[in-house]
Amino acid sequence: MADDSLNAPAGKLTKREIGSIMAGLMMAMFPGALDTTIIGPAMPTIGRELGDVEHLPWIVTSYLLVSTAATPLYGKLSDIHGRRIMLLWAIGLFALGSVLCALAPTMITLALARALQAIGGGGLMSLAMTIIGDIVSPLERPKYQIYTSIMWTTASLLGPALGGYLADKWHWSMIFWINLPICLAAWFMTDSKLKRLPRHERPHKLDFAGAGLLVLASMLVQLMLSWGGTRYPWGSTPVLGLMAGAAVAIALLTWRLRTAAEPLIPLGLLSNPVVLSASSSVGLCMGVFVGLSIYVPIYFETVIGLTATQSGLALLPLMTGSTIGAVACGRIMVRVRHYKIAPMLGLIVGGLCLLPLYFRPEGMSLLTIEILFTLVSIAVGGVFPVTTISVQNSVARHELGTATAMITFMRNIGAAVGVAVFGALAIGAGISELSAVADAAHGPDYVTQFRWIFLAGAIGFLLSAAALAAMEERPLKSHGSGKL
Repeated sequence: MADDSLNAPAGKLTKREIGSIMAGLMMAMFPGALDTTIIGPAMPTIGRELGDVEHLPWIVTSYLLVSTAATPLYGKLSDIHGRRIMLLWAIGLFALGSVLCALAPTMITLALARALQAIGGGGLMSLAMTIIGDIVSPLERPKYQIYTSIMWTTASLLGPALGGYLADKWHWSMIFWINLPICLAAWFMTDSKLKRLPRHERPHKLDFAGAGLLVLASMLVQLMLSWGGTRYPWGSTPVLGLMAGAAVAIALLTWRLRTAAEPLIPLGLLSNPVVLSASSSVGLCMGVFVGLSIYVPIYFETVIGLTATQSGLALLPLMTGSTIGAVACGRIMVRVRHYKIAPMLGLIVGGLCLLPLYFRPEGMSLLTIEILFTLVSIAVGGVFPVTTISVQNSVARHELGTATAMITFMRNIGAAVGVAVFGALAIGAGISELSAVADAAHGPDYVTQFRWIFLAGAIGFLLSAAALAAMEERPLKSHGSGKL
């Protein structure tokens, strides 16, 4: 039975108290945000030094798959044990995984360590956003966008430059060691500040079987895309076996979600048209964004001819423009009735900006490329606050944790699929071999394949815009998150 404090309005916390809690949450989210921006420029160096470029996408994919499965569980665990305790567990597991990543001697052990890191990472973002939903009403939530904007801007500015510099001048393991002092600071800040939160436990059943089936199905699909046409022909027995295995795993997952007493992904929640449209839009958008953030550094190093440090700096426009889009759309959201129009138009513009890179991936000036990536990043940023707040605004208060975990879950699923698709396009053309070469020799085959990556990105943005267009715009509530 839920605690009565669940009904307590956010107004019982003063603005100063809310600001103090928000600062702690931003510090908790920061390691996860930095991880998404720091690893991209270091990936070619990691592949070369560990001597296994073929499995390079797995250090991203393993993190995404496990964090995707962990995210819904955190939503329910926080309802059972409290937000603060589960956030501290997430920070601790993320720190432990970071140590094991830094010590990993092979690509396989690095991918496994990233999976452990992801068990913690799966809770950092979703729990922080859930707590924000607990203490700030949907109407007021965009006003606090400045906190998340500052956090993402800092991570976006530091991550790419720091990742390239550490990999180029020091050692790639430093991108993981740097997480330790950040996690320590996050632990102490959240441990003290989140004691002010009201407790509102609610009993849940945890669907570990569903989480396992989700990871299994995703891994089989990823292996099929990675090996098909490269290590094995598409019609070969191993690839056909992976296809069959993935189909069986997906069928079992679907059966589990329909029959479990409390499934990992609440199918009833997906019947909410706002949740379905917003989750689809953010999933498609995130798939393109993460795919670009992983392969654009390789594009810079192989096609444009930049070093790892230069590539990290050149990635900044793609990573930092999202803050502008998030702040702008967050402010627009509280002022206009049709708040989805701005991010929808942004996605269309972002898709159109990738088309010049499809038609002419080499030969354009670096300045022109950076301008295009800035516009792409602004488009991505506008989607996140609008979809998250729309979903939180459309559900009852007791569904807030699950709904927030759902949209984070769909972001992770989209990212995993995006990395898999972009990786299949890249590795299928031998880009993995080129990224293992120390110099930045140009190759027409690689240029051609990057064209298809940019075209896939443009299509993904346009599909995301279509899903957002289908989302119902409900008036933002000025009180909590709905009725029990």
